[in-house]
Amino acid sequence: MWAKSGALGDKMAENASFRGGVALGWVLSAIVILALVADGAVDLFAPALISAQMEETGFPANLATVVGLIILVCVILYAIPRTAVLGAILATGFFGGAICAHFRLGEIGSPPQLISLLLGVMAWGGLYLRDERIRRLLPLRSVDD
Repeated sequence: MWAKSGALGDKMAENASFRGGVALGWVLSAIVILALVADGAVDLFAPALISAQMEETGFPANLATVVGLIILVCVILYAIPRTAVLGAILATGFFGGAICAHFRLGEIGSPPQLISLLLGVMAWGGLYLRDERIRRLLPLRSVDD
């Protein structure tokens, strides 16, 4: 009897301590969501602000609206728990494209690359912490631990 209640007590303590991890996951996800919403809003509503950067990276400035729509679709999917994995996959693809565009220009380690890398890590880190399905799929430790 004591073994069962001890194991149950350990499980309850583990669940209670992980609630902080879930909260941290939502904080990381919120940062990613806010950054992407801001980026998408600028692309949609003030494309003149980024036209020079678009031209520098080899994209026509008139595609800013399309890029903004893509970003907003990714962030909406990421923000909804049921579609968050799809949103994270699409956002990661977007971040990878941004990293590649600057890499092509020889801007290795540039702020846009580092920010894209950081947002990608934060997106998946936040999703990992807030979604038990992802933690089960990609455990950081073996089941025997």
